[in-house]
Amino acid sequence: MTVCLLLLSVVAVTAAVPVPRALTRAAWPEREPVVGLWVWQCLVATVLLCCVTALALGAAAVFSTVRVQLFAPAPPAVTAAYDLSTAPPWAAALTVLLASGAAWTTAMLARELVEARRRRAQARAHLRERAPDLPAGLPAARGPLLVLEDEYPDAWWMPGNPPQLIVTTGALHRLTDHQLDAVLTHERGHARARHDWLLHLSTALATGFPRIPLFAHFCDQTHRLVELAADDTASRRCGHLTTALALIELNQHRGVLSCASSHRLLGERVDRLLEPPPRLGRRHRALTTTTAALVPLLPLLIVFAPGLTALS
Repeated sequence: MTVCLLLLSVVAVTAAVPVPRALTRAAWPEREPVVGLWVWQCLVATVLLCCVTALALGAAAVFSTVRVQLFAPAPPAVTAAYDLSTAPPWAAALTVLLASGAAWTTAMLARELVEARRRRAQARAHLRERAPDLPAGLPAARGPLLVLEDEYPDAWWMPGNPPQLIVTTGALHRLTDHQLDAVLTHERGHARARHDWLLHLSTALATGFPRIPLFAHFCDQTHRLVELAADDTASRRCGHLTTALALIELNQHRGVLSCASSHRLLGERVDRLLEPPPRLGRRHRALTTTTAALVPLLPLLIVFAPGLTALS
């Protein structure tokens, strides 16, 4: 059991500190933002799995009731292989630490979901103030597209069931038909990929554990890569030049795309659309995706190794 805990700790620390720092310096996520998002999610899943499995082993070693329940279906040889009765003294401290971390993570996720629901309710109330003739069932009652009277060009999407696309009359006047199609396709890309859930998860982890490099970088890169992924969705349908011009026209009066964007990110997105980076080869993309998917299996292999050895 001691070896398992040490191996889980090594894997978790490696995935939480040096790997994300190296990934932020890599250039390929900009070329393949969807694959980059998948790799970041796999790293986060690896760390969380390491913590959960280490918590289960530690609790089984410290508390006999947990040990009996956890290993009830297993043969006696499997229980003996883990040697839980001779747990080191630091196992109790590690178990308490991991349990506290699990409780804090759950609290941060719940807090983020409550805050997101509150912000969504405020946004709907604000929309009703700007369009008082809208029914109380806003926005689903008016279909997938809502047009608001506003001189400033703007377009955004509001998560929900179904998601609501909102565009102002200023955007309708300023953008051409093709540019408007690119903007709406960009927003639909966010909605179809459910980027809101990914943003909530990354924000909750970064807020709860700001000093852990993985979670801090995961939040920053998620906000960046979801925009690049939505840009790719729009450019595939409407063209790179049309999408870039739509971004410029839509943000000319403020210089940013949304509250979470920056001048640097907007310039990076426009430059990327005007000079598309070379794409990864299909074989390279498949290899990267498969490798990232196998990484979260490491904690499970470490935990189940003693049991499989005992059964064999």
